[in-house]
Amino acid sequence: MPGIVYRKWLAVLLAFMGLFLTACGEKQEERSKLIMVTNATFPPYEFYQGDRIVGIDADMVSEIARRNNLDLVIEDMAFDSVIAAVQTGKADVAASGITVTEDRRKQIDFTTSYVKADQVIIVRENGAVASSADLKGKRIGVQHGTTGDMYVTSNIQEPERFQDGALAVASLVTGKIDAVVLDSSPAAEHVARNTGICILPGALASEEYAMAISKNRPELLAMFNKTMAEMKEDGTMARIWARYLDKDGKPLAVPVLEQDQGLWQRMVNSVEVNFVKDNRWRYLVNGFFVTIEISFCAVLMGLCIGFLVAVVRSAHDQTGRYKVLNFLCHIYLTVVRGTPVVVQLLIIYFVIFGSVDVSKVLVAIVAFGVNSGAYVAEIIRSGIMAVDGGQMEAGRSLGMSYGTTMRSVILPQAFKNVLPALGNEFIVLLKETSVCGYIALQDLTKGGDIIRSQTYDAFLPLIMVALTYLVVVVCLSQLLKKLENHLKKNER
Repeated sequence: MPGIVYRKWLAVLLAFMGLFLTACGEKQEERSKLIMVTNATFPPYEFYQGDRIVGIDADMVSEIARRNNLDLVIEDMAFDSVIAAVQTGKADVAASGITVTEDRRKQIDFTTSYVKADQVIIVRENGAVASSADLKGKRIGVQHGTTGDMYVTSNIQEPERFQDGALAVASLVTGKIDAVVLDSSPAAEHVARNTGICILPGALASEEYAMAISKNRPELLAMFNKTMAEMKEDGTMARIWARYLDKDGKPLAVPVLEQDQGLWQRMVNSVEVNFVKDNRWRYLVNGFFVTIEISFCAVLMGLCIGFLVAVVRSAHDQTGRYKVLNFLCHIYLTVVRGTPVVVQLLIIYFVIFGSVDVSKVLVAIVAFGVNSGAYVAEIIRSGIMAVDGGQMEAGRSLGMSYGTTMRSVILPQAFKNVLPALGNEFIVLLKETSVCGYIALQDLTKGGDIIRSQTYDAFLPLIMVALTYLVVVVCLSQLLKKLENHLKKNER
């Protein structure tokens, strides 16, 4: 009977999900650690130095944690996710050169501001933009979600938004855009590391930086303000600033890109800077294993969910049973296939798992597994429905039950028919994991972003990430081809 197959695979799915819920089902308890979220592409406030995130913000929060007997944990994520992480309790404080605005005050509390900064304009030397008056109608790049983004949108025009400032500056250097609006300190870093660009005189706008804390944590806000006042009084704040900025507020010890004479020499230097120096290749290797772990586990989860949904829907199509389950499966397919995977990932992390301390790898596995399951379900169902209906009737006429006929006759043929489509879904899933950086997971793509944030080289890290994905996809394609050939032997 169809119920046999349904109950069997339902038990498998429930057991599988039970393992996930057991692993992450406890609420966060009071802990002696302080979680700070940031976007570590904003020197001198936060950037990578080897494996560590350092900078003015990182050093300030580290000192605050030390003085209050807390262990600091710093997580790197997309800038437009840091405030959401604080609001949902996934982090205690966001420190990422965050500008105080009235709109943001409605959502979160700010500590005492600790620096006044300017929004400046970076342009190509002898380019089309010579002053702020020339910006109208030009291609303006900004970091998505920053006050530079807000200012340009409100006062000039719709800008071109980039994930971080380094990408915007790289686009400026290559002539893709005409200007970049960025905070003054990181702008000085970018100009020092790239030739042919400069900062226009004068500030486009002024602002104040502060750290963001949830409105539900007044005691934490009071602790930060008290400690920051003490640090300012005893000179600690000034010493932290002196590590990264000179007396004029300019970045210290910024290496300027050297001019070289040939393509080969430039490539050698680029490889050394991007991968050899400070063992930066480890970001890609570690990110690669995280990507493979997420992809492999999500594939297994997607297969379990997809198979169960496919069996329920196929049984309903053939027998008319399981109307309620079929309706629920239809809603699941509609919602999952109708929304972007990055939105699903953020909802699962910030909303569904918002109140639990759960591994980000586990969150990614659940998100991509649930997403993949919807597509796998329809792929398997199409394979089942493609098998001639007479075979089910023949199996039943021989005394075989519905479940036995489905398992021994229908499903092997369906699997063989849909194998290419399943392989394609697994390949797509592998590449979709590149959005894991939104929840501070250091996957392969995020590893390339970290290297890029340190070297300001947008070309080689991206090429290496792309080549790594390409090699993995080619290997998967060859394995699938061998499996297809093996299954075809039965047809000869």
